[in-house]
Amino acid sequence: MTTNSSRRTLLKAMATIPLGVTLSQINFALASQTTKEIMDMKPGEFSWHPENSPKGPVSIVVSLTDQRVHVYRNGIRIAVSTCSTGKKGHRTPTGVFTILQKDKHHHSSTYNNASMPNMNRLTWGGIALHAGHLPGYPASHGCIRLPFKFSEKLFTVTHVGTPVIIASGNSDPKEVAHPGLVLSRYAEDEFVEVEAALKNKKLPGFSHEDNSTAPISVLISRADQSMIILKNGEIIAQGKATIKNINKPLGSHVFILNGSHNGKKGMAWHAVGYHHTKKTGFPHPEESVIKRVKGDPKVVRIMNQNLHPGMTLVFTDLPTHPDTRSGRDFVIMTTESS
Repeated sequence: MTTNSSRRTLLKAMATIPLGVTLSQINFALASQTTKEIMDMKPGEFSWHPENSPKGPVSIVVSLTDQRVHVYRNGIRIAVSTCSTGKKGHRTPTGVFTILQKDKHHHSSTYNNASMPNMNRLTWGGIALHAGHLPGYPASHGCIRLPFKFSEKLFTVTHVGTPVIIASGNSDPKEVAHPGLVLSRYAEDEFVEVEAALKNKKLPGFSHEDNSTAPISVLISRADQSMIILKNGEIIAQGKATIKNINKPLGSHVFILNGSHNGKKGMAWHAVGYHHTKKTGFPHPEESVIKRVKGDPKVVRIMNQNLHPGMTLVFTDLPTHPDTRSGRDFVIMTTESS
């Protein structure tokens, strides 16, 4: 639940931020004053402040180490909740997932028809975000259990294609902008193409029925030197990715497209860096990561035809295993559960 004291703390923190600061500075200022409050939450408690960022692409970060779920909209945190992830023998897999299905009144086909209210499915193999019992430690069969009231609220802001990052450590979203179109030439004269590609494009809808914009995800693997484009979870194009300084790691990053950027005459992103085992000490996303990669022109053309706010661009140093991209059961990147 959201307490009056936490509300006052948040408003006080926001009041200390001067005009003209960047999104990254706002996130840092808020985080520095609310981290203790977040970690002091008791099982079942959460905060919910959608007014902090009323519009924009949503992303979700699940911290396995802290047993917390962070919700960001337009790169600004709007909610934090306690959670319970997979217990030993049923570990929650780590990596970058996209919501495949939403079902408000779901029942498990695996665990005795167990009720899983407000379910946001992450894999067709049984991993999902849903309401459930929170004992204060990892206790599920792999799913991410949430407080019921929080799961209701979360269900209203997610859509099929919303990125969900599950990791031990992650950075707060950072503003990243670069000139021109992504994974191609980086010239300001491409800005007209950027604006044209994004013109009248909306975020994907909150359910299957109202998805007028089909969600797009793009995966770049340094190990495979490959680029894969998915539309509604189905591979629609793949090809070679040419990566500068191939022996230098890219790191694990997720870039979520916000829209065009007039100042840089290009595209604006909110980016999150993560690591599946480390809590700290991993590289944070920078514009230079994107600039190191150039995609197959034919594949890039297909991506540009499908650009939309909320599109996810994922970088990894790991290979893309066939088991993680089999039809609709696509998981952008995951580690084996144990």
